[in-house]
Amino acid sequence: MERFNTPLEAFAHWVNTTPDKTFLRQPINRVFTEYTYREADQEIRKIATALNGMGLSNGSHVALLSKNCAHWIMADLAIMMAGCISIPIYPTLGAESIHEILVHSESKAIIVGKLDDYSQQKSGIPEIPIIGVELYDIKEQHGWDELMAANQAMEGLTEQKHEDLMTIMYTSGTTGNPKGVMHTVGTFNTLINTAIAAIKLPSQPRYFSYLPMTHIAERAGIELSAIYRGAAVSFPESLATFGEDLALVQPETFFGVPRIWQKFQEKLLEKMPQKKLDRLTGLPIIGNIIKKKIRQKLGLSASVANFSGAAPISKNLQEWYAKLGVEISQAYGMTEDCIMSHFNLPGANKFGTVGRPLPGVTSKLSGEGEILIQSECLMQGYFKEPEKTAEMFTADGFLRTGDIGEFDHDGYLSITGRIKDQFKTDKGKYISPAPIELELLKNGDIDQVCIVGTGIPQPIALVVVSELGKPKSKDELEKSLMGTVKELNPSLENFEKIAKVIIMDEDWSVDNGLLTPTLKVKRNRVEAIHKDRYAQWFESPDKVVYE
Repeated sequence: MERFNTPLEAFAHWVNTTPDKTFLRQPINRVFTEYTYREADQEIRKIATALNGMGLSNGSHVALLSKNCAHWIMADLAIMMAGCISIPIYPTLGAESIHEILVHSESKAIIVGKLDDYSQQKSGIPEIPIIGVELYDIKEQHGWDELMAANQAMEGLTEQKHEDLMTIMYTSGTTGNPKGVMHTVGTFNTLINTAIAAIKLPSQPRYFSYLPMTHIAERAGIELSAIYRGAAVSFPESLATFGEDLALVQPETFFGVPRIWQKFQEKLLEKMPQKKLDRLTGLPIIGNIIKKKIRQKLGLSASVANFSGAAPISKNLQEWYAKLGVEISQAYGMTEDCIMSHFNLPGANKFGTVGRPLPGVTSKLSGEGEILIQSECLMQGYFKEPEKTAEMFTADGFLRTGDIGEFDHDGYLSITGRIKDQFKTDKGKYISPAPIELELLKNGDIDQVCIVGTGIPQPIALVVVSELGKPKSKDELEKSLMGTVKELNPSLENFEKIAKVIIMDEDWSVDNGLLTPTLKVKRNRVEAIHKDRYAQWFESPDKVVYE
């Protein structure tokens, strides 16, 4: 596998050596529009010329607001080629948050691509040039196609230096306001070359991109990895067609957050209950045929490396998939360390852990058990936030992750909690909710859970019921939930034992602001909404309380 020094150098290599190979596949009305490396290169070069023509170059900040699509990647490469710095914005954000980021980041222009409801977001864009992609019905003062028609393709290879700032990535933030994480060309270059050496994939593999490209895992693991590996990247058309699109593509690597893996499991068990699945997959010969069909239906028949990240995945879920021949490797990283941290890898995968440090990473625990990371890929800092930047580093230059962990004798790291998630009950004892939540999620009737307990004697579990649990009668559901609690409580310290289960009356979602774009529970928002009722719920005579 070739080793490159910059994203633009890597992209130019594939344009020159495999110009007619498919680079991007964008479905519109159930038909995939394909862009070869040569075709994408021409569009990228013309948009780069257009950006320069607007006076944007030499470190100008250009924002990018779009769901994952072919034009997200082309826009990002055009921004690099124009010598600018990209400011990706989560496509689910409202006008107010978009405005806040555009002003704070000092963005001088914005490229707007595929969105669900741009009309509700547009008012957040201040008086800066807007480039709209007509393919996704974004009509703006500057059109992508119009700019391509009016501009010549930029010539030559734009120089990127390792020390050049490449992007400012605003964190999705489970707590507090988003902060702009600054990363250089060299940071991503080191990460991607390290990952390519560690994760073996077929030459010029097939990728499927659906998690927000604005998030570090998708940006590095799909977009930049694809540019360095010369991959073909396909996108889903919509949430409704997601399963069908994934099954059509059969990617050779797949990354999912735990909630995605849970949803796949749920859908499968809706069609084939666990007892039937166990019976059929346990049969000689036929069992293997059925497992193969299931992997094909999921879209994972060709995937040689499956990953889970962004939040902890339960060991039970990993074991469930392993029985079907799908090995999920849990990885760990954050925007601030450019996910250059700990990975389980195919063949070196210990379920329940987040793996061992990648080559070039040094990790250790502080006296309080906080995970500290050092590598060449740490952020330059938070944009315009020197005090917050300083707080993130120890005196000897290690990044403070905010996560609590422990290493086993083989050097595998397990995350046992998050410092900011800890809360104190009335008894004055601190509780780390994450490990308790993972145990509860073993119950298939639970979709999401948040353990809380500030100001009451014992913790309670706020639960969103899964699609498998919703059809059950009240008695069946209560029996299932309390059965799990009774099984779990003896293994907990007295002050950690769950006193009640509270069933939420609405699902937590990105739309209602209770999940981050990577589907992690926004604990601070859940708490803000429900905190006033903790005491009332705790004092209820019922063990299972309905919100």
